[in-house]
Amino acid sequence: MFDRLEILIGEKINILKNKTVMLVGLGGVGGSAFESLVRSGIGKIIVVDNDMVDITNLNRQVLAFQSTINKSKVDVAKSLAKNINPDCEIITIKEFINEENFNKLFDYKIDFLIDAIDTIKTKKLLIKKSLEKQTPFISIMGTGNKMHPELLEITDIRKTSYDPIAKIIRKMINEEKIKGKIPVIYSKEKPFIKNKVGSNAFVPNSAGLMATSYVINTLLKEEGNGK
Repeated sequence: MFDRLEILIGEKINILKNKTVMLVGLGGVGGSAFESLVRSGIGKIIVVDNDMVDITNLNRQVLAFQSTINKSKVDVAKSLAKNINPDCEIITIKEFINEENFNKLFDYKIDFLIDAIDTIKTKKLLIKKSLEKQTPFISIMGTGNKMHPELLEITDIRKTSYDPIAKIIRKMINEEKIKGKIPVIYSKEKPFIKNKVGSNAFVPNSAGLMATSYVINTLLKEEGNGK
């Protein structure tokens, strides 16, 4: 089923089949990241989310259909994966992650972590723990109130601007004098509106696809360098 991907990367497809990616958050960003990870041949994906699919998700989230409303997002994700690639192992963690339980995520042996959550306090914890454990990761900043996916980019948190979430993370990095590379996806676009949070089908989803691109290319590059 991965014939077209093998044209691009050849036998390296086997590298991806032996990798484990943890994805925290299955919203607009996380859902698209999840689907593209499955379609990219990742062998094991650990999905973490406590939410149910809501009717308000229909405008943008790949897991949201009339038939999945009020169903667990991690369960819907697992069903979707099995319908695409039955060989992809899906581990589901149906919990809201906070300071009391986030450490348990790092009990798993993972090759990459994608932080696609909105809770800033937990986002900080995941970034710091990933650095501490030397777990490769990428963290997605805000995608709400944005209309231009072409203004998304991957960079180090220290080089970000405009994004309100990135500003908070930068403040933490500076105050706590945190070292190490902190790759993020953020938008250079100023928020389209303020006070309320709106979203669409193309900015969050584009960020999710960019996250998968970063993960896949990093894993292949690291293996190519003899990791």
